[in-house]
Amino acid sequence: MTDSAFDEFDHDAHMQEALSLAREAAARGDEPFGSVLVRDDEVIMAESNRVNTENDRRRHPELHLAYRACRELTPEERAITVMYTSTEPCPMCAGGMRAAGFARVVYSVGGDELDDLAGKAPPVRSAAILDDITTVVGPICNGAGRNIHKEYGW
Repeated sequence: MTDSAFDEFDHDAHMQEALSLAREAAARGDEPFGSVLVRDDEVIMAESNRVNTENDRRRHPELHLAYRACRELTPEERAITVMYTSTEPCPMCAGGMRAAGFARVVYSVGGDELDDLAGKAPPVRSAAILDDITTVVGPICNGAGRNIHKEYGW
């Protein structure tokens, strides 16, 4: 994916959709995380956190989208796909995303900020795991993302 194609995406709209999914997750009793996959500036898949409601530690939205993308999209399609996610992916999710080979991941709240808000700092930032595979961009819509975590009341 070229930088110029990525620059044309409606980043705020896609991030707002990811943040809406994070709010839905929190309202349902899950932690406030949501993500969307975008290709050609259109959302093609969406997920929210379901760790508690599905009783499955693997149901982080980023990891589940990486899993679905590997099953439903070709490697070439994944290479031009962008993930927008409410919070920077944890190491588990970044590992799944590395296998998927997305073009970019765009986050609202950084892992370092999550430590301040929730006491959950990742031991490794996603950019270190995704290096040379996926470009990590963020924060985007940071104030809105931080508010979701504050409202959740970690």
